[in-house]
Amino acid sequence: MHAWPAPSVPRLPGTGRRLHIHDTSSARSVETTPGATARMYVCGITPYDAAHLGHANTYIAFDLLQRVWRDEGHVVHYVQNVTDIDDPLFERANATGEHWDALGQRELDVFRDDMAALRVLPPDQFVGAVAAIPLVIDLVVQLRDLGATYEVDGDVYFSVTADPTFGEVSGLSREAMLRLFAERGGDPDRVGKQDPLDCVLWLAERPGEPSWASPFGPGRPGWHIECVAIALANLGMTFDVQGGGSDLAFPHHEMGAAEAQVLLKQHPYARSYVHAGMVGLDGEKMSKSKGNLVFVHRLRDAGADPMAIRLALIAHHYRSDWEWTDADLTAASARLHRWRSAVALPGPHAGPVIEAVRVAMADDLDAPAALTVIDAWANAAFEGEGHDADAGSAIRELVDALLGVAL
Repeated sequence: MHAWPAPSVPRLPGTGRRLHIHDTSSARSVETTPGATARMYVCGITPYDAAHLGHANTYIAFDLLQRVWRDEGHVVHYVQNVTDIDDPLFERANATGEHWDALGQRELDVFRDDMAALRVLPPDQFVGAVAAIPLVIDLVVQLRDLGATYEVDGDVYFSVTADPTFGEVSGLSREAMLRLFAERGGDPDRVGKQDPLDCVLWLAERPGEPSWASPFGPGRPGWHIECVAIALANLGMTFDVQGGGSDLAFPHHEMGAAEAQVLLKQHPYARSYVHAGMVGLDGEKMSKSKGNLVFVHRLRDAGADPMAIRLALIAHHYRSDWEWTDADLTAASARLHRWRSAVALPGPHAGPVIEAVRVAMADDLDAPAALTVIDAWANAAFEGEGHDADAGSAIRELVDALLGVAL
């Protein structure tokens, strides 16, 4: 599966700073210490509808992370999945009369266009769950052979008690896990389960749904094992960052880590678990199930500059929960226009600005602080406080390289 075209990234003078990032599992900021190649896995979309601003907020957050790593001198190996087979896709296809595969491909094309327009660096591997089914089957067989699975009416479940560290990714109480599991696609009340938190690895064939042959009978993959199979095949164990929206910390990332750690008898699955905040609208988290969505492609179709959309999102810290209003885009458009005007002028020397932005971005991707640094330089340029004719070009490259905004 192809991703989208990669934008060029300018190389800044000097060397970037070591990234410190908030790790959900330890609930603190940690220094990232990748080797020559930094490895990152970010959970992708289920393409039953186009990308909304919540999606864009998440993928831009990890785009910023990738840019900081690159500025430090790392090669980045980035993997992202696409859940191109799942219940929401079937439900939307049944409601619209469109084949589930055609629906997924169409919405995936919109997503690719949006990511390219927002200048998000693409993953090195962009892998659909359907393509990963042979990998999933192999992992489920291995888990079965390890005694970490059981069946309920043909569905194969993973026993979370097989991993003694289960719960450390999210840090939640069992009561909180049970509540969220029910809210986020789990089935804690199913009769026959050994533990209410056990999750499905392989779903037996259902009427009217696609299925694939397996040693457990025809069926399709569960949600969590899909990402584990793709991550392990492409990145291996103990990669540097597992990323996604904060609603994935539990159950998705918790379950995936447990499955991988039992499979390979190694710990941890990822060195850091990094989660972006939720974008709301009308007082609730923006989500497809609630229908309170602002779509990226609709903003673009209405004439919004994609760089203004990107600026509107990074004006909020990636870990914060916040609510979108039209004022966000208005303010971002004004900022974009001001910056584009400023870089055409002589201004103060760019060296201290580059260093200040690097410091902000290395501190848990503090993009809002970086924006204020660029604002201050633009103000100084407008006020004639500097006569470096090359400063505007250097600022343009800085904003491109670390913030992903083309001026």
